[in-house]
Amino acid sequence: MPKFNYVAMDSKGKETKGTLDVASQNEALTRLKEMGYHPTKVSEAEKPKEKGAEKKSSAPAKKGDAKGKGKGGKRSMNLSIGGSVKPKVLTAFTRQLATLVDAGLPLLRGLRVLEKQEKSPVLKRILSEIAVSVEGGSTFSEGLAQHPKVFNRLFVNMVKAGELGGVLEVVLQRLSEFMEKAQKIKGKVVAAMFYPVAVLVVAVTILTVLMVFVVPKFKQIFADMLEGEPLPAFTNFVLGISEIMASHFIESFISVVVFFIGIKLFFSKTKMGARLRDRLQLKMPLLGPVLNKVAIARFTRTLGTLVSSGVPILQALTIVKETAGNIIIADAVSSVYDSVKEGETITAPLEASKVFPPMVISMVDVGEQTGALPEMLMKIADNYDEEVDNAVSAMTSLIEPIMIVFLAVIVGSIVIALFLPLIKLIDSLGNDGPKEKDP
Repeated sequence: MPKFNYVAMDSKGKETKGTLDVASQNEALTRLKEMGYHPTKVSEAEKPKEKGAEKKSSAPAKKGDAKGKGKGGKRSMNLSIGGSVKPKVLTAFTRQLATLVDAGLPLLRGLRVLEKQEKSPVLKRILSEIAVSVEGGSTFSEGLAQHPKVFNRLFVNMVKAGELGGVLEVVLQRLSEFMEKAQKIKGKVVAAMFYPVAVLVVAVTILTVLMVFVVPKFKQIFADMLEGEPLPAFTNFVLGISEIMASHFIESFISVVVFFIGIKLFFSKTKMGARLRDRLQLKMPLLGPVLNKVAIARFTRTLGTLVSSGVPILQALTIVKETAGNIIIADAVSSVYDSVKEGETITAPLEASKVFPPMVISMVDVGEQTGALPEMLMKIADNYDEEVDNAVSAMTSLIEPIMIVFLAVIVGSIVIALFLPLIKLIDSLGNDGPKEKDP
């Protein structure tokens, strides 16, 4: 029996290699999927050549292998998953494919049409590989699963459910709508954060210029004017910070950069930091309520889209947990999964998480009791999309005056510190002025 070498990714994204004793390449792919792996490369192990065998001789290709060779004519199947595709490009592809399939165009022909017109080189290559996979007898969802960095489990499982139910065009349409709404919400949050970030950058730049180049020049001026008299405490404090920044500018800059990199690594690379970050995000003033509404809208829309597309509830909850984007929400979904697995309701663990508002819990409860859970989840998502719009508008209107006041306080404090010695000098001149003589 021939042997096949493989390179695959597990569910955590870790690469693993090995060898399988199977009859064919397709059987190797099937075995890897049963093992829970996403294959990235499957090729037949080279057989040891006999003595005197000519180098140019090779084993005859099996019938049907030509389909799996691709354009390069190589026997190995290289399922490359490198590169990335922008969400906007992926959304446009999904909508276009839904339109073509809905118009009656065969899936393979639709993929070839979109491959020809695709401008993104990464997606163009991936579409070519998926088309070759489908042409070789694999399903569309299996072809998508070979590229987990571009098509996540939500995408793959919804397509798989659409294939099984014979409603692929409907599922693709839902997917494109889901992705468009997700991008719309993300765009609103990013746009709302642009103004405060821009103001913060301007404030830091102005503060650095003042403290490094302007304030140090006043130290000698004050020394000449006051003739050795002590400066006010606040002025000394500002001049001290300015001196440190000016004389150790590179060291100060490196220290600030290292500090922020350390904070970022702590929040992104450690479990405790990631959990703390996600909890703080939901509790932050102004931004917290917006992110909370975004997380709830994402959870309800993802779960509602999956369930309405025919994905089993337990599998849907697993996908929602992986795509939640927030550890606190993911923990709540994990509790829901355990509850449903035991035959209980969704409502109790949602309420126990203390993340979801009473209105959401009540609507989910009604949806469960009436058997209209997917529709109710989509209604909640639509409602929270509107609330996100209102919350973003309110946050923007509040952030603008706050940032202006913040900038004014920073710059004003420096100005006050520089004016205090002048006020002291004027007072001393007034006290030392000529006095009238008594007659």
